[in-house]
Amino acid sequence: MLDLETANNIANHIINAAGKRDDLRPMTAVVLDAGGAVICSQRQDGASPIRVDLAKGKAHGAVMMGISSRKLGERAEQQAYFIQAVNSICDGSLVPVAGGVLIRNTSGDIIGAVGVTGDTSDNDEELAIEAIEAQGLKADV
Repeated sequence: MLDLETANNIANHIINAAGKRDDLRPMTAVVLDAGGAVICSQRQDGASPIRVDLAKGKAHGAVMMGISSRKLGERAEQQAYFIQAVNSICDGSLVPVAGGVLIRNTSGDIIGAVGVTGDTSDNDEELAIEAIEAQGLKADV
């Protein structure tokens, strides 16, 4: 189970790490549990309000499909019709671009996902991985 303290630590790590880098735009992080419910979210000063929905969409797609949002994006390139159908089922809440990373416990079980947005998708994903691993958990990309 992903508890509130750990989820907050992940989100805090992302926002704090982004704040120390001058090369990143304002970031947003949303942490979901294994069922796709929001545990916490944080939006850095200056980040657009829509970023919360984008970050949630990255995490939601990852946790619901059991693969990272990067892999969902790759699948969308190969099977656009499938991802469109899944997105329709999810009421349009799936964002299939890098930045949504599964969170696994030390046993390898999916316990949640974090979605990060604000900069390039690669930078979003990098911050997510760093934050998950800082908690002693496994980032699945």
